[in-house]
Amino acid sequence: MMRRLTVPYVLFSIWVVVLCMLPFVESSYFVHLATNIALFTILAQSWNFIGGFSGYPSFSTAAFFGLGAYAGAITQNMGLPMELAWIFATVLVSALAALFGFILLRLRGHYFAIGSIAIVEVLRLAIASATDLTGGGNGMNVRFLPGGPEYVGMVFLYTMVGLMVLVFALTVWVDKSRFGFGLRCIRQNEDAANMVGINTNLYKIFAYVLSASFCGTVGAIYASWTGYIDPTDSFEILLTLKVPVMAMLGGAGTVIGPVLGAAAFSLLEEIFWANFLEYNRAILGVVIVILIFFLPRGLLNLDYHTLHRRLRHNAGRNPREPSE
Repeated sequence: MMRRLTVPYVLFSIWVVVLCMLPFVESSYFVHLATNIALFTILAQSWNFIGGFSGYPSFSTAAFFGLGAYAGAITQNMGLPMELAWIFATVLVSALAALFGFILLRLRGHYFAIGSIAIVEVLRLAIASATDLTGGGNGMNVRFLPGGPEYVGMVFLYTMVGLMVLVFALTVWVDKSRFGFGLRCIRQNEDAANMVGINTNLYKIFAYVLSASFCGTVGAIYASWTGYIDPTDSFEILLTLKVPVMAMLGGAGTVIGPVLGAAAFSLLEEIFWANFLEYNRAILGVVIVILIFFLPRGLLNLDYHTLHRRLRHNAGRNPREPSE
């Protein structure tokens, strides 16, 4: 039992070490890829608080990511130090998420999903319209971190990995806490949870804010990393769809599932992008549909022992021997 409990932590620790070692053994391409994987891992872990533990299908990831990106970029261009700009973006996104959550979390199921995805479009249009402040559709530049590309790559890789570790530790706490138990009760039967004394509205809003705050932080770090943002890229609908798929691919509502799903999805996407440039989106879509139908509970819930026994049985059976 103890061994099964420690395996996810050991695997995550090994994964962190691998990502941190890349700047010393591989080219800048792999450093960029590792930073992207860490970024999506944070987003998938963040979505897991509201979508995995509590079972509310939120599609507002891109809204808070984009809002954090613009909040961080604007304040940084105004002269605020980069780290303080990230903190400001996190606080602003958390406050707005509490407001949106208070309104939206009165809805359930498909109604909540539609309401959450509408936030993405509303914020995108608002940012695109504020031309004097945000540059509108032309986007805006963000001051680059001095020090050269290799140094900048290492800084943002370690920043993303550090935040990934922080969110993982918070996920472990939620998984073992009374708060996490309450969220699971909401996922199973919200009305029953409310009847036994769980403040379901408060729990849901807190989970929503927790999810949104890290999306805002990642958005602000992303703006500083890339040096340029625009409304179309920052509030991309595809982003708000990919993140839940990543969490569900690994196993929503688990500790290590979003980490596994984000890594697997990012690597698959990179392979398809490199080898099937014209058809990568279509191929990736087909793969997603297949994974959802055949792995509805994620990679972590596969019975690998049974699968391994069947493969060994089929490999050891005489090809001429008829199957039963």
